[in-house]
Amino acid sequence: MSQELLMPALAPSMTEGRLARWLVKEGDTINAGDVIAEIETDKATLEFEAPGGGKVLQILVPEGTDGVPVQRPIAILQGEGEAAPSPLIRLPEREPAASALAMPLEHPPAMPGEANPDDAGPGARIFASPLARAIARVNDLDLAGVIGSGPRQRILKADVQQLLDRGSRVAPATSPVRAPTIDTVPATDGDAPLPVGGASASSGHTPLPWQKHTAVPNNAMRRTIARRLLESKRTVPHFYLTASIDLEELLATRAKLNARPGADYKLSINDFIIKASATALRRVPQANSMWTEEAILQFEDVDISVAVSTDGGLITPVIRDADRKGLVEISNEMKALAATARAGKLKPEEYQGGGFSISNLGMYGVEHFAAIINPPQSCILAVGAGEKRAVVRGDEMAVRTMMTATLSVDHRSVDGARGAQLLAAIKAALEDPLNMIL
Repeated sequence: MSQELLMPALAPSMTEGRLARWLVKEGDTINAGDVIAEIETDKATLEFEAPGGGKVLQILVPEGTDGVPVQRPIAILQGEGEAAPSPLIRLPEREPAASALAMPLEHPPAMPGEANPDDAGPGARIFASPLARAIARVNDLDLAGVIGSGPRQRILKADVQQLLDRGSRVAPATSPVRAPTIDTVPATDGDAPLPVGGASASSGHTPLPWQKHTAVPNNAMRRTIARRLLESKRTVPHFYLTASIDLEELLATRAKLNARPGADYKLSINDFIIKASATALRRVPQANSMWTEEAILQFEDVDISVAVSTDGGLITPVIRDADRKGLVEISNEMKALAATARAGKLKPEEYQGGGFSISNLGMYGVEHFAAIINPPQSCILAVGAGEKRAVVRGDEMAVRTMMTATLSVDHRSVDGARGAQLLAAIKAALEDPLNMIL
């Protein structure tokens, strides 16, 4: 029998995605395991493999469509020797663009096959996808009064299916049935989804008439970053600890290691910071933790998330067991993860589950900043630029290369003394790199 290919959940927290590209076309014959499409999640572009073989009878969701819910049919696959089902129903080209959804419209925009409420009578004021309309028509279901879960309360297939599952055939107009809506955003580090209130999902700001501007649509990664960090700043009680770190010994050690004969590596200061943070977390394990209402969970492994800037936004690939790895291994792994991140090809297991984050803006000349904690982690280290400063050593003035680092801490799981111990351990490791390596 024919098979519906559904939008896959390519990450544990994925609720919707962007169908970036079809690698097959209607009429193609495919085998189970063939890569047939590329799906963009909020963090990466992943390949979708066909769950079975057959002929691609119909593509329901065109490539480039944003916000496709998980488990929504995206194509129909016809088995060998089967007749094509009739009638075939094609989904609309795409949902309204993000910029259109932000406009203060009185009515939702009309979709293909729908009447515009401004041009029709009361009986036509139903906003539903063609597939939802077709299912309702076949099942004699009246959609009047149904409030959909799609953009601008548009009725989708899932809304109609919910009514059918309840045994409904007519939705009373006097008691509208509101379809369930997703009011969580995908998590990025293996934690539970964070709730997002409807009022906070959009700022509601509009430019003044004389303010010229260009609208750059928010991709899934940017929306998730905005929502998660807003939630973090609202609910996590941050406090900040700052230290100045002398880099002279580190720079000398780095130069010697990179200059070794036959060295096939190039260590960066960031590699030392990762190793120092991992060493410090092993010495202060109470800071390698996360807060829950029932208990503070202390992680057994030291997994370091490192912020990487990409065209789509910020992502934090994870160096697993960083305390057990040498500088060269950390350096090579970090370079590979950063390249994969910028190509949008990170797998969920490569960016989820970190216990501590590092954000380094020193390469941009930033001297000092405070980072926002990435839940469910308890700490994030913000690293500034190394620069020559006049400092006092003993009773004399000296010129040293100094770096400012600020630790943002969740006060629920890590108190001030523990946070101070952790930052002191990081400082000690960076100022005595040989001891850290040994």
